Amino acid sequence: MIMPRKALVTGGTGGIGRGTVEALLAEGWEVLATGATEAEVAGLTPSSGLQTVVLDVTDEAQVANCIAGLDRLDALVNAAGILRRGDEHRIEVFERVVAVNLTGTMRMCLACHPLLKASGGAVVNIASMLSYFGGALVPAYSASKGGVVQLTKSLAAAWASDGIRVNAVAPGWIETEMTAPLRADPMRNDAILSRTPMGRWGQPAEVGAVISLLLSPGAGFVTGTTLPVDGGYAAV
Repeated sequence: MIMPRKALVTGGTGGIGRGTVEALLAEGWEVLATGATEAEVAGLTPSSGLQTVVLDVTDEAQVANCIAGLDRLDALVNAAGILRRGDEHRIEVFERVVAVNLTGTMRMCLACHPLLKASGGAVVNIASMLSYFGGALVPAYSASKGGVVQLTKSLAAAWASDGIRVNAVAPGWIETEMTAPLRADPMRNDAILSRTPMGRWGQPAEVGAVISLLLSPGAGFVTGTTLPVDGGYAAV
């Protein structure tokens, strides 16, 4: 009997995380999806193969308790992330964004390492197009996502001998709650679409499909890479 593969998706209750959860469930994975609050978790529609839990990735004890409940893990997707547009020049806000997006990603990777080593599993981190250029209103988000790219390379090199692959995706302009203010602003929306070769916003499911591919045996010789999912934004 073939056991279903098991994945942990942080930030799996919304946006790209939710798109990833849905993609993995469609591929027959069992998924544990986390959200930062009870309200976020309650908003995820129950389905076969899906479990949910509240998890703050900045809380060492919560992370340890979450991982302790797992008997096997084949994949970790670090999709938990925050952005505080216009407020990230305040040091306490800067530190919080980095704590979630970068340090939280590292914390989850370290906590899951033993299980992933045992299964020969894989990690996919969520970087961003802002990993490669600055954002005047989001210095913490940009810095943290740049860090995610280098963390991905470093862990890929460190953990290859353990049989663990570590990759990332760098989404462009994706239609999520985080980007809703930009889509609601006609000038910003038009500027974004005119700069994107495919001329539209991406969908969370499209990012989730790429993450599913990176976790699949078909990507068995792929590690340390960050794959843009941006409708060609980085190509022009």
